[in-house]
Amino acid sequence: MATFDHLGITVDDVPAASAQLSPVFEALGYTRTHNAPDLQIWGQPGQPELLLYPAREPDTGPHVHGRVGWQHLAFSVDSRDEVDRLHGVAMKSGWLAVREPKEYPRFTERYYASFVEDDNGIRMEFMHNPAGWGTD
Repeated sequence: MATFDHLGITVDDVPAASAQLSPVFEALGYTRTHNAPDLQIWGQPGQPELLLYPAREPDTGPHVHGRVGWQHLAFSVDSRDEVDRLHGVAMKSGWLAVREPKEYPRFTERYYASFVEDDNGIRMEFMHNPAGWGTD
């Protein structure tokens, strides 16, 4: 059976992107396991690794949401308070608030989330959906 092992993210400048991403990854419980100008890796036991790579062609970013490719990465957390906390960490690290923390009843009656985007156009969601999908 296949498992999800890692996510590679291409950015214009690995050290600059790392400065923005690292506080969020660490707030999610990840630890940096590799730190080089051309590759940075964060890991967490039992979770896929997160890798940053430099773009092959300089100055080709940022990614534009809605185009073919990356949509967003959603992190499921244990509470609404945790969604709010992570959103705050991202804001302090220079992320753009795409959508402030709020309820999303169009997904489920319990769905609470925020969406943020970094300088490379990398979009993440912090979400709390206690009963999961399709349980309404």
